[in-house]
Amino acid sequence: MYKLIRNLFCLSVVFILFGSCRKQAIDQFYGRPPSLEAPIYKILQSRGNFTNLLACIDKAGYAETLNSAGYWTMFAPNDDAFKKYFTAHGISSIDQIDAATAKSIVEYSLAYNASFTDHISDYMSPQGYQANTAFKRRTAYHGGLYTDTVLFTPQGRTDPVAGQVLTAVATNRNTATYVYGDFNNKYIPYFTTAFFATKQLSAADYNYFYPNTTYTGFNVVDGTVLTKDIAAENGVIYETSSVVTPLRSLEQYLASNSNYSHFKQLFDKYYVQYNIDANVTHQYQVASGTTGNAYVKSYFNATYPLAFSLNNENFLKTADNDGQQGTYTLFAPTNAQLDAYINTVLLEHYPSFDKLPANIIQDFLNAHMFQTAVWPSKFASTSNMQGEPARFDAAKDVVDKYFGSNGIFYGTNKVQQANVFTTVFGRAYLDPAYSLMTTALNMNLRYVVSNPSFKFTLFMVPDVAFRALGYDYSSASGAFTYTAPGGASATVIGGTANTNMLRLVSMLVANTPTGQLNDLSGQGIFETGSGDGTGGEYLRYNANTIFAAGNADIGQTLRITSSVTASNGKAYYTTGGVPLYTNNQVGITIAANAATTTSPFYSFYQYLLNSGLYNSTTGSITGMLPGTFYTILIPSNAAIQSAVNAGLLPYTTSGSTRIPNYKPTLSTEVDQVNKFIQYHIINGTTIVPDGKKSSPPSYPTLLSDPNTGSPLFLQTFTTINSMYVLDNQGKRCNVVVPNSNILSNYTVIHQIDNYLNYN
Repeated sequence: MYKLIRNLFCLSVVFILFGSCRKQAIDQFYGRPPSLEAPIYKILQSRGNFTNLLACIDKAGYAETLNSAGYWTMFAPNDDAFKKYFTAHGISSIDQIDAATAKSIVEYSLAYNASFTDHISDYMSPQGYQANTAFKRRTAYHGGLYTDTVLFTPQGRTDPVAGQVLTAVATNRNTATYVYGDFNNKYIPYFTTAFFATKQLSAADYNYFYPNTTYTGFNVVDGTVLTKDIAAENGVIYETSSVVTPLRSLEQYLASNSNYSHFKQLFDKYYVQYNIDANVTHQYQVASGTTGNAYVKSYFNATYPLAFSLNNENFLKTADNDGQQGTYTLFAPTNAQLDAYINTVLLEHYPSFDKLPANIIQDFLNAHMFQTAVWPSKFASTSNMQGEPARFDAAKDVVDKYFGSNGIFYGTNKVQQANVFTTVFGRAYLDPAYSLMTTALNMNLRYVVSNPSFKFTLFMVPDVAFRALGYDYSSASGAFTYTAPGGASATVIGGTANTNMLRLVSMLVANTPTGQLNDLSGQGIFETGSGDGTGGEYLRYNANTIFAAGNADIGQTLRITSSVTASNGKAYYTTGGVPLYTNNQVGITIAANAATTTSPFYSFYQYLLNSGLYNSTTGSITGMLPGTFYTILIPSNAAIQSAVNAGLLPYTTSGSTRIPNYKPTLSTEVDQVNKFIQYHIINGTTIVPDGKKSSPPSYPTLLSDPNTGSPLFLQTFTTINSMYVLDNQGKRCNVVVPNSNILSNYTVIHQIDNYLNYN
């Protein structure tokens, strides 16, 4: 027995020694290296000037967290910072700060991920560090559940209702989606030399918000960084000169100042949504021991979305950390300025704000919302979602400013002048009597005619005129409809209702960079459409009336009744119908001006009528394609005779006199006629004597070179009320203005005093 005990004892000693050696080896390999820095809490203790912060940490219950593993950046206010805080809040010691306040101070000083100064200005993107593009870090602080009062019953809802008090949480996305587990943590801003250099900012941009703090090149909110890169086991510490409490979001700041209550009311009434969330509700019920619901509060409308939700702390969340380098900006007009603008501009043609279309409300609010930081020195170069700069003077128009947790707030003494309201487009957009015109412009020309950099003239045609023509709009199908009114449809049928309506409305727009149409008391012609240089349909004016080709067909004119000057041009109000395009083929228009031997187009038409190019049933000319612009140059009767005398057109003789042979039978003579006609038709554009389209470049005709297949060209030269053409031999043909500017189907017809020689 003794021998057995002795052996067991020896064996146990061996195991103890072996185990001790193994533990020592494990500790040496896996244990905490003796050179490793102490955790944040102990580092703060060792430095001796963070006693108030340490007391705050203890009171907040964060001592264990900051003594443990982690990866934090801590912006740590020193004792002097707390002394300033005590004085500002009328207290004398940390003992007078409650646990909740202590927790908010500590959590807002703790940013996720340890960033030393070599990366503190870098955005931690999914692709890696993006140098010197970050000015914020996400903190441990979030608002969580709170009590809210419903101010307006959300549209189309019966729950919740106005006046209801409920438990809510701020949304963490700019859509209707709420991601549970994302606590919508607030960001803390800081301002570094590296970031400011990248963004071309200066100390003035910082001091605009914090005039009582010196910009040092590394500031955290209204404080300065006194000591950088204090390394700790679980992160890095920056000693700061200021205690920073959680900054307010744009929603919170807007709500805190009654000067902007009317602006806030627009968001509350038309955009705030409360939606029950099962996960948030469960969290609330567990925490409170009740059975009530909890709601996610957002600012969202799926059809007419805002640039962002005012209470979303997460920026766009296209990447997890994009809030490090991006933030929102909100310009909020004061009540008096807002009310004046609403009453004089937005409600000029509406009885109340509730009657405004939702898209107008959306455009008005979004004009004041920027999905980016608008720095004080960058108002003119920073655009909102509508592509428009902040039209404010940072020195004169801003009466209040605040750098918040999720954005920059500017209180202003004026309203953002949005293009859609101030340009000629706004004359239709803000008037329900012109809804059909507005809808068509939205489909095609909105961003052209609402651009203040270009000048336009807009002819206002009310809904009643379009409806009399047979047009309307179906919200259900999202398209225009057409019902032919008895006897009037011949001038408008020719495509789908949408195609026709867009064509009609395009004829109401004229690009007038020098204000060419500011006076319509005389007479003239002008090109309609966007003015992109490719050609367009033309309208004519005469003594404050206008007409298009279709109106000329039926002997109709539209009368100008009044006008309004906008930021980018002039809008004329009309009565008497709609400028109409014609569905007649161009040959019918030529024939109407060739009825007798003395008619200006008679001789040309006689050759055309009997050519191989002309369809006498439809009036179409071979080679002229539907929807393509053309200019036809018709020689006068005398000029046709000159072409006959020159042998360019078929003829018979009577003695020494050559007589036009309008009905040639020889193929060579038929070919002669065809070439002559084709060379007098410019392909692809309409040109009138208005000084806009002059050579170079040359313009192609319908006639092609038989050897190369390439078109033969003409040169045109135009001034106001004057135009001439050169053929390929340099022969000059002058446009006879009194017999010209004849409007047809995508075509303008001119008389010229000579003929063009294609040889």
